Amino acid sequence: MNPNILIVGSGALATLFAARLSAAGVDVIMLGSWQEGLAALRKNGARLNGEDGQIVQATNNPDDCRGVKYALVLVKSWQTEHCASQLVECLADDGLAVTLQNGLGNKIILSNALGLRRVSRGVTTLGATLLVPGSVCSVGEGVITLERHSRLRELEEMLRQAKFEVSIAANMEPVVWSKLVINAAINPLTALLRLKNGDLLTNPPALALMGQLAGEVAKVAEALAIELPFLDPEGAVKEVAEHTAENISSMLQDVLRGAPTEVEAINGAVVRIGEQKGIPSPVNRTICSLVKALPVRGKIIYDPLIGDLQCVG
Repeated sequence: MNPNILIVGSGALATLFAARLSAAGVDVIMLGSWQEGLAALRKNGARLNGEDGQIVQATNNPDDCRGVKYALVLVKSWQTEHCASQLVECLADDGLAVTLQNGLGNKIILSNALGLRRVSRGVTTLGATLLVPGSVCSVGEGVITLERHSRLRELEEMLRQAKFEVSIAANMEPVVWSKLVINAAINPLTALLRLKNGDLLTNPPALALMGQLAGEVAKVAEALAIELPFLDPEGAVKEVAEHTAENISSMLQDVLRGAPTEVEAINGAVVRIGEQKGIPSPVNRTICSLVKALPVRGKIIYDPLIGDLQCVG
């Protein structure tokens, strides 16, 4: 019997989804390439907020996942092409892969490999911090907004069964770009300055840059005729930073692990689309270059500006 759902990835959000779905009685298999994470998931299950691990299958072999009907794609954007090649072997002919990744371009990559009818996208505002392999801390509830699709019903039911708040949208562009505004303004600055989200609000130069980054993204969205759900992008970003004050952004978590970041799919995408539309994005361009210039230092267990990674709130 095939598992109810495949989660592609073994990082923070992938582990959070696996733990909650498994606890709700959903049969979960996780497909990843991070050997340390997979080993921990096999041994201890998917652990959330220090609770006992929830049993999941964990593998690096697509052959173990053949015929799955639903796949949640929760890998980093730079891993999407590899993920797409694996899903070609895993996803049933009538299956559906849903990307909940950051940035732009992931759905196109998946669709090129799987076909448009087998791919949908979503956005989540859930937050999670990876404490150790296979163990995460939830750092704020949020909404999962999914693109309306004829094959979505069973997946939606499983997510609601796990007590996720789910919303269905006919038009995902405003949702995707509103999150892009937030991610582009907050994530790279936290990564560069080694600050939690809320600390940007008390740092005047960082606060000014945050507003400039958000404003540039909003102008590119306007050039695409995308109507954002807020009129004041700077104010929206400040509100999110305040609401998630204790969060360690996903990009900062990547930097602390010495892993590649998603800055190209976030700020880099803004710059590229802006160029196509004749909208300059100089602050996004500079910030993107600075994040890419960060040296890879390897895993950092403790950072003096952040403190120990632990559950908060």
